[in-house]
Amino acid sequence: MKDELGRYEPIAEAISILFFPNVEVVIHDLKTGCITAIFNNFSKRVIGDESLLDKMNKLSEDQEIFLPYFKTNWDGRKIKSVTAVLKNQAGKPIGLMCINLDISKWEEMHHFILDLIKPATEMPDFLFKNDWREKINIYVSTYLKQQALRLESLDRSEKQKLLLALQKEGAFETKNAASYIADVLQISRATLYNYLKEKQ
Repeated sequence: MKDELGRYEPIAEAISILFFPNVEVVIHDLKTGCITAIFNNFSKRVIGDESLLDKMNKLSEDQEIFLPYFKTNWDGRKIKSVTAVLKNQAGKPIGLMCINLDISKWEEMHHFILDLIKPATEMPDFLFKNDWREKINIYVSTYLKQQALRLESLDRSEKQKLLLALQKEGAFETKNAASYIADVLQISRATLYNYLKEKQ
């Protein structure tokens, strides 16, 4: 029969299995000040090692969880951890369950995305000076941001206002521009012209 602290081990193991290989779960015994169980071990600690946690015997009986905090693993990987206080049937703290999430892969992805979306150099004029589609895209994007609108949620009235704004900018002077704008707004070319006539 497992002791009171041992009863938490299946929970710890289940968490480690669900989030394998990115999560390590460690159970600390407050009485001995040592690790009593460890699952998906990537911190190179072993059962019986000292917990090295300060003031473990001074936990309040009201303490439930230590909010997420960061640590550095032996190999330099960044770890995000959260700790739950384990209690006996009388509600007295008897142990700690530390759930350690290796976030190094997400950090790499984060840096990759930042590099990917960081401002690029200006478009070369000799390549794009006649790109009227790009000019329409920029205008529509700027207009929507200024109006705090989303393209896919524009109603009839909002589409009409956007079309009139484009018309004032001379967007329809280019051949095929009307078809392109209609496609962007997901309406037919005939509907586009009807919208414009209604507002004249």
